[in-house]
Amino acid sequence: MKRIRRIIETNLTGKKVLLLFILTNIVYAVMLTVTIPKTMTFSNGLKLLDMMPLGYDFEYINMLFETLGENGRQVYLTNQLPVDMIYPFFFGVSYCLLIGYFLNKLNKLNSVFFFLCFLPLIAGIADYAENYGIFTMLNNFPDFSPITAKVTNVFSVVKSMSTTVFFVALTLILLMFGIKKIKERTKTGANTV
Repeated sequence: MKRIRRIIETNLTGKKVLLLFILTNIVYAVMLTVTIPKTMTFSNGLKLLDMMPLGYDFEYINMLFETLGENGRQVYLTNQLPVDMIYPFFFGVSYCLLIGYFLNKLNKLNSVFFFLCFLPLIAGIADYAENYGIFTMLNNFPDFSPITAKVTNVFSVVKSMSTTVFFVALTLILLMFGIKKIKERTKTGANTV
């Protein structure tokens, strides 16, 4: 734990956090504007598994993969999943450092709040597990097991839950940071009068 804390603390420079944030969102933008729409052209309006925060079941996966057809499944495998194998790393690292950066600014990094830095890492790991499950099911369709579908679904839900909790926590931390800055400016303004 001390080693992880040290790694996070030594990488909390504004430039590094900003660069990782920008790279993460470039990869995300590519998925939202290129790879996901390209894959969805074959889905007849059905959502891709990556885009279902509340999960899915074996029947839905079969329906989606059947609707995608061979070409759509190939696009999912060769376009969407490769980009989505890059994104979880950037998401986990950049948002871990982003929340750590603001916790540090609030002098809360060495408190229980430090554990919030793990939320994006958990989401990233769950995203990798989800992607591996999707990859396995696409490669074995129509002969993938219901167990693979259930396990992949669990990782999808874990990814969604940890991401949601992370963004709620980040929003609250940013509000705390904003309030701190307003108080500092008010105090500085009162002292100069």
